[in-house]
Order: sequence, then structure tokens, then C-alpha cells
Amino acid sequence: MSPTLAELTEAELLRRLARFAPPNQLSDDTAALAADARPLLINTDVLVDGVHFSDATTSALDVGWRAVAANLSDLAASGAVAIDGITVALVAPGCTSWDWVDGVYQGISAALDQYGGVLLGGDCSKGEQRLLSITALGRLGPLRLHRNAARPGDVLVTSGPHGLSRLGLALLQDDPSLRDIALDPSLHNKAIARHLHPTPRFDEVQQLLACKPDHLPWRAGGTDSSDGLLSAVAGLCSSSGCGALLQRDQLPVAEGWPEGPAWTDWCLSGGEDFELVLSLPEAWADIWQKCIPESQRIGRINAEAGVIRWAHNHERVEAGGFDHFSQP
Repeated sequence: MSPTLAELTEAELLRRLARFAPPNQLSDDTAALAADARPLLINTDVLVDGVHFSDATTSALDVGWRAVAANLSDLAASGAVAIDGITVALVAPGCTSWDWVDGVYQGISAALDQYGGVLLGGDCSKGEQRLLSITALGRLGPLRLHRNAARPGDVLVTSGPHGLSRLGLALLQDDPSLRDIALDPSLHNKAIARHLHPTPRFDEVQQLLACKPDHLPWRAGGTDSSDGLLSAVAGLCSSSGCGALLQRDQLPVAEGWPEGPAWTDWCLSGGEDFELVLSLPEAWADIWQKCIPESQRIGRINAEAGVIRWAHNHERVEAGGFDHFSQP
């Protein structure tokens, strides 16, 4: 039977966690990074039990993977081309089993093995609710993707379909609204995989860097769709002082995606798809789309500051997406 954290003691917990880091990495309260001429990008995300994961839907290993992937997705969406590592702050009740913590760190290690970087350090504390806070550090490439870099005339593109993670969560929760819907088995499996194992889009960033037309400057607007596709577009528009026209018939959905208002809402505002959402000059967008099979052109940036409309009827599209403080 797995011991609880209270039974282990803090010293033994730290000794066990040390095997997930390079030798002697956790022996001190600080970590030293090698000198690097490239700017350092830093991001922090928090995953809270009952908000971002639960035992009913997410294994400990998947909690660790998703925690790392969420942070690295933000780095990719900012133009990072290399990962130095992460720090991890773990808060958990004393009754938490060591097996759960071990699984979380196995998931963390698996994600770092896949995308680069090491466990640099962190902290552990007792608390009433399980919480995982990760800070990721990466190195910027030649293109600083930023929400404020969208310009009127740009094409809006995204690296892949949206709504899959929300569908995956609904399937894991046995959502009653899905019981009478005949989903294609491949869509069913893909949705669950996308929810449990999101993918930071570093390969797509590398393709973006490699395919830039020579006559264009290093300027592109970018973010990821962690809080939903519509929220990502709204972020680009708000930061850049622009607006957008979206093509309703070009929404980025997976093959076999059902039709209907609820399914459109999941595509627009389901969240946690972690795809790139980019605002690019048309020539650059055309080439990038040819390199990324699942990419989709979804609209254009215009000069109507802060307003998102449907292209076919010019009605306003109200921005949705996940809001941490509006949820019950």
C-alpha cells in the first residue's frame, strides 16, 4: 500500500522527487542556467484539483503531462525554439498518496523527454487542495510571436481543429448529452487523446520560421487557444487594436465533427486545444498552410478595433472561452 505524504515526511518526499531531476539538481534552493544570447521566455500556469483535473477523468500521469504541456504551449506560441526546463510547486493534503505524486512526476518527466528541458527545482507544501504550479523557461528564436503584432489585412490561421479537448472531457465525464449521438470511433478516440495529452506546437513554429518569405519582416501575431479559439482571436484583436472577420464555413473542426449550435460553441469556446492561432501576412499564411496538414484559414484581421464579426452577415461574434473567476 502506498504511503501518504504525511507518513513519508518532507525530507523523504524530496529525496524521492530528486530522481526526476538531473543529479544534485535539487540539492540547493536555486538553479543556475547556462549563459545564452537568446532572450529568455518565462511562463507560469497553475492546475487546481476540481478545476483543471479530477481523479474521475485524469490519471496522475496525465495530470503531470498536461501541466507541462500547458506551459510549453505558451512558450511555443511566443516563438520559443528551445526549453531550458521547469520548476514545480506542489501543494497537497497530507493524506495524498505517494503513488499519485509519483505518477504526476512520471508524467512531467515524459513530457520533458518529449519536448526538452529538465526539472530545475521547485517547492512542496501541505494544503487543503491539490495544486500544481509550473514555471517554464525557454529560449526565443528569431520571431517573437505576440498578441499585439496582428495588423489589418493579415490572414487568421490556426494549426489544427478545435473542440476536441472539450469533447474528450465530455466523453470522460459520460456527458448525458452525448449518449444519443453516434460519434465516429476515430473521433471519439482522438478527442480523449487530445484532452489527456495535449501537444505544444513546437514543430509548427519551426515550420513557420522555415517558410517565411524573404521579402517579409519578422512580424506575426500569435497566441495559443488554451482558453478557446474565440478567446485567442479576441486576445489578438484587443492587444493589437484591431478587429476580425471570421468565416463560419471555415471553422477548424475535426473530420466527422457533428453539426449544430452546441458543437459550434465547443469549437469556438471549448478551450484547452492548445493550437497556435496566428495572424500572418497572406503570402506567409499560404506557405505555412501547405506545410501543416491540419491547419485552417479561419478569417482576416481588419481595422474595426475590438470587434469580431462573421464574414457572411457581419453580425458580432461574442467572445467566449474559459474564465477562471466566472465559473461556479
